[in-house]
Amino acid sequence: MRRICYNNGVVAYAFENFASLPLQAHVSARHGGVSPKPWHSLNFGHSRGDARERVLENFARFCAAVGRDPSKPVRTHQVHSTEVGEVGWEDAGTRRQRCDALITKAVDLPLFLVFADCVPLVIYDAAHHALGACHAGWRGTVDGMASSTLRAMKAAFGTDAAKVHVGIGPSIGPESYEVGEEVIERAVSSLTGGEKYFCRRNGDQENPCFDLWQANIDQLTAAGVPEGQIELSGIDTARRTAEFFSHRTEKGRCGLFGLLTWLEPREKGNRLQVKI
Repeated sequence: MRRICYNNGVVAYAFENFASLPLQAHVSARHGGVSPKPWHSLNFGHSRGDARERVLENFARFCAAVGRDPSKPVRTHQVHSTEVGEVGWEDAGTRRQRCDALITKAVDLPLFLVFADCVPLVIYDAAHHALGACHAGWRGTVDGMASSTLRAMKAAFGTDAAKVHVGIGPSIGPESYEVGEEVIERAVSSLTGGEKYFCRRNGDQENPCFDLWQANIDQLTAAGVPEGQIELSGIDTARRTAEFFSHRTEKGRCGLFGLLTWLEPREKGNRLQVKI
């Protein structure tokens, strides 16, 4: 991913494999906002103790940096489900309840989700000019969030998985995400070859680590997405807390970073000017 610094102090990351495609997808870092510690500084979650007015100001700054009207994005009430909501311009500025993915064909309609270790996924259907954005924590990954989103896009738009491009954003990495028996049992029983997603960093480690990245890649490729059309950021939020919020590392005393993505007109392409 490319790190982008904007004039107002906001920092975001953009996927390399989307650079020549008619969409935008920006993952915020934690810089350029107004929130104090422990949410410093560009926090998008007011349910964790931060003041609502600061969160709104942070969102306005992020939207200004990437050239979006903060009143337009469609949001979700994320509950670690595999529910997918199809949205259009009639949904601008609303929040979908109990939903962890959004899909659309509406050009210029921004989709917005929040994270603090869970996996951000952006799915672009080049053939039908359609977009999906989803949030996959361990439950979403084990229950098939990525494949559920692809199925929803196929049903709504005729999406062929072989023709999509995917970005997997910053999230907790395979050497940082120690998990207990509940996660292991669910993953082993639900994922094909589930045992392979667990390993220990060293012989003294009590609990194994769960590789959310590979589990999502394997779901995508099993659904028909060519591996060469998947970009993995490889950024481990648990080890990059100067840049991203991490629920695990910061023991829940942190904010939420965001993914803001939208379709551009096909003829326009990806022309957002950025300062690297």
